[in-house]
Amino acid sequence: MTQQAVPIYLNRKTPPHVTTLVLIAGTGAIPMNIFLASLPEMAVFYDRPYSIMQFTLTGYLALTGLAQLIIGPISDRIGRRPVALATLVIFIIASLGAALSPTFEIFMGFRLMQAAIVSGFVISRATVRDIVAREKAASMLGYVAMGMALAPMMAPPLGGFLADNFGWQSNFYALSLIGCFTLMIAFLDLGETNLHRSTSYTAQFKTYPQLFKSRRFWGYALLQVFAVGTFFAFLGGAPFVGDKFFDLSASQVGLYLALTPLGYMIGAGISGRFAARIGLYRMIFIGALITLLGMSMTLVTAWLGVSHPSGFFAFTIAIGLGNGFILPSANAGMLDVKPELAGSAAGLGGSLMTFGGASLSALTGFLLTEESGIYPLIYCILGSSFLCLLAAIYTIRVEMQMRGNQA
Repeated sequence: MTQQAVPIYLNRKTPPHVTTLVLIAGTGAIPMNIFLASLPEMAVFYDRPYSIMQFTLTGYLALTGLAQLIIGPISDRIGRRPVALATLVIFIIASLGAALSPTFEIFMGFRLMQAAIVSGFVISRATVRDIVAREKAASMLGYVAMGMALAPMMAPPLGGFLADNFGWQSNFYALSLIGCFTLMIAFLDLGETNLHRSTSYTAQFKTYPQLFKSRRFWGYALLQVFAVGTFFAFLGGAPFVGDKFFDLSASQVGLYLALTPLGYMIGAGISGRFAARIGLYRMIFIGALITLLGMSMTLVTAWLGVSHPSGFFAFTIAIGLGNGFILPSANAGMLDVKPELAGSAAGLGGSLMTFGGASLSALTGFLLTEESGIYPLIYCILGSSFLCLLAAIYTIRVEMQMRGNQA
């Protein structure tokens, strides 16, 4: 890793300030859930069943998975800065188009274009790995994740408020404004950090088999898939549960949805402060255990017949808390598998994570009906959290074995 210049805020000749990375990553997170509380209203507007409208989430997630496969290697080839700026422009145009769409088909076209903003996840993670070593990456990613969690925490209440007072379209106008602000800051502060660019796109894409052959990479990647899967499963079913079973308004659903990102912010803050001291392995194991135990309490309250929405939503803070422990350390470990392929690893790992999350979100939406009750959602989250714990154990064993072989 080549020595990087000292960051100077709003100087595009130096590496970006951490707040700029937070802003770029946060902008990538907001489109996923800002309008979820409005899905029932949007279903009425476009005369589509809820299961079809949910594709605005699952289809978006699927395309962001594909986009990350491409964005990672491109950023390794031409640099982090041009990719970030170009995708922000696409996102702004797509957000305005979605707000103005007269038909569901046109809306979905612009909605899928919004997936370009997933570059924020890839660029922020790869940039961290460009400028700091593994020992500091987990802590820095923890701080980035803590700030990034503010975006999805604030997005559902904001989206619900906007929808109740100005209509669901206002969510997408808001996204375009957020995109414009992020583009301005990125243009002024996002200096290039990729100082060792690959020689060709073909050579870059050929690096994927190197990652696929690594047991370390698969351990961290699967850990992320199942950790984030708990969150995506929750997003896929929570609006339906809030509307159909607890009779909540869009604003109320938005407030309850904010509990999970709140937990994520707390967990990521703890990671930022203590990950280097506690160690990657303990962080991922503790995080997986927190999610499993917390969501087990949700199942207990359902069995006891608790009818108040807090009986279901209160324990979902454990999803965010667990992810806040797991993801910074898992990201640091995954990007360290092949440091020279940080962009490709971030893109491929993010793609696997997103596809896994989209699958769980779609499964949850398919299983949830007014007759099924809330149990399909709880079981999907619990299943993913259990697999996350198994992935944590597997990853730790692989790392310990490789350390033993190198001794």
